[in-house]
Amino acid sequence: MPVNDDVFAALANPARREVLGILLDGPRAAGEIAERFDMRRPSLSEHLRVLREAGLVREERRGRNRVYSLDAAPLREVSDWLSPYEQYWRGKLGNLRDLLDEEDF
Repeated sequence: MPVNDDVFAALANPARREVLGILLDGPRAAGEIAERFDMRRPSLSEHLRVLREAGLVREERRGRNRVYSLDAAPLREVSDWLSPYEQYWRGKLGNLRDLLDEEDF
């Protein structure tokens, strides 16, 4: 199954990757996430919207707060997509290691 381009677009931004890292520890209110960044709330809201639309976070309203939690399923799809490339590079690095082991320095 191909990975949705929205997932790659969301992951391309370092602030959004940092938000995902914060959510690894569990759900967080938007205000709590915002405290970790030196940016205005509307900017963070935009990052959260992109993550939500990519399916990487879920949003739940709790009273006046919006609480965000990680949805890692799309990351599994990215991992599955990257797997053949990882195998390719592992093979290349293994070949390089073998060549260097054969060399007499």
